[in-house]
Amino acid sequence: MTASGSGPTDGYAADAGPGAAEGRYLAGFACLVGRPNAGKSTLTNALVGQKVAITSSKPQTTRHTIRGIVTTPASQLVLVDTPGLHKPRTLLGERLNDVVRETLLEVDVIGFCLPADQRIGPGDGFIARELKEIQQGKRRPVVAIATKIDAVDRERLAEHLIAIDQLGDWDAIVPCSAVDGRQVQDVAEVLASYLPTSPGPLYPEGQLTDEPDVVMIAELVREAALEGVRDELPHSLAVVVEEMVQRPDRPEGSPLLDVRVNVFVERPSQKAIIIGRGGSRLREVGTTARRGIEELLGQKVYLDLHVKIAKDWQRDPKQLQRLGF
Repeated sequence: MTASGSGPTDGYAADAGPGAAEGRYLAGFACLVGRPNAGKSTLTNALVGQKVAITSSKPQTTRHTIRGIVTTPASQLVLVDTPGLHKPRTLLGERLNDVVRETLLEVDVIGFCLPADQRIGPGDGFIARELKEIQQGKRRPVVAIATKIDAVDRERLAEHLIAIDQLGDWDAIVPCSAVDGRQVQDVAEVLASYLPTSPGPLYPEGQLTDEPDVVMIAELVREAALEGVRDELPHSLAVVVEEMVQRPDRPEGSPLLDVRVNVFVERPSQKAIIIGRGGSRLREVGTTARRGIEELLGQKVYLDLHVKIAKDWQRDPKQLQRLGF
């Protein structure tokens, strides 16, 4: 491993991967893994330069693998964001872990996110052991990424980088901050350097994600609903877009899209939290989500939100399937 800069806060990364020195175009898939709330979605958005994955201070907010696409003249890095690997307590948790494991076997390089503002813990050790098996069996390179370096001082970061180094045999270690942009470009370049050579990009230039609009809309509603709620709610919240239709008889040049969305929770008490006193909380959720949806689609939207109860859906195979898991 080689370090660059004057100290660990200025750079601590291995030499670039085998493809970088060849001068040929590189294109492929990278997966960001880590325990819940390790900063994976925030880093995905920072790498892409636009919001393609929902973020929240609540752990376990990512349910689907979101692909963000980073295209440069030398490479195209397709980022697959995954749910956090965790010890599952429900059938939903087991299925989310299965999604992560399947994804890890299909990508070209893995980025292991370890937040600098948290000590290395048993959850990180669990993931490190899983990655070691993949490194050995599938020979996938793994880049350890020290996220959230803006939240710690130099001394704490140095300790964190040493702990990461001792946790496993990584192909590179890169510290970064998705919040202030520090060394995000380094992360992109190191990950891209491990991609295979390609005749050209896998996706058209200018495309930032391959997620359908309906998935992005559901995620924006869920992100808005998660803001400021109690800890038990994130796991119990599912969002389904029921209908998207252009409203007829609108003036030319002023279209309006009607979007009907159902928000599912598991208990009446959770429904009351989402709706709030006199519907005030649901109106806030709708306003925030609508703003994000209009930015995504580039047009005016009428968002019709409904909160429904699907009792214990996380443990019910039929309901999981109906809700898209």
